[in-house]
Amino acid sequence: MIEHIFPATMPVPKNPYSLATKAGGFVFVSGQASVDPASAEFSFGDIAHETRLTLQNVQRILEGSGATLAQVVKVNVYLANENDFAAMNAVYVEFFGSDRPARTTIGCRFANPTMKVEIDCIAYVGE
Repeated sequence: MIEHIFPATMPVPKNPYSLATKAGGFVFVSGQASVDPASAEFSFGDIAHETRLTLQNVQRILEGSGATLAQVVKVNVYLANENDFAAMNAVYVEFFGSDRPARTTIGCRFANPTMKVEIDCIAYVGE
């Protein structure tokens, strides 16, 4: 069974995708950015601010899916500026601590040129 997840703690996306999809014991969280859940608008700032808000959004979606950050097995991080890696990583450790999922970090260009970071992940919740 496949379940499309839209937690009440997050705004419904403006584009045609699910915030997360649960299937086969896994939760797949769509790419998240620094969107303020209260206003459903971007909250831009330095990389630390955007990473923190992005990971808080990931955490909210996971919780709405019955998962936690400790169950994350894979993370993809996309950075507009590869020089932001160290500052992003410092915030990332605040959320994942010693729970270190597999991770890929990629430098990229976003459709919204003001965005600095986007993060998606996969969590294992069992069947």
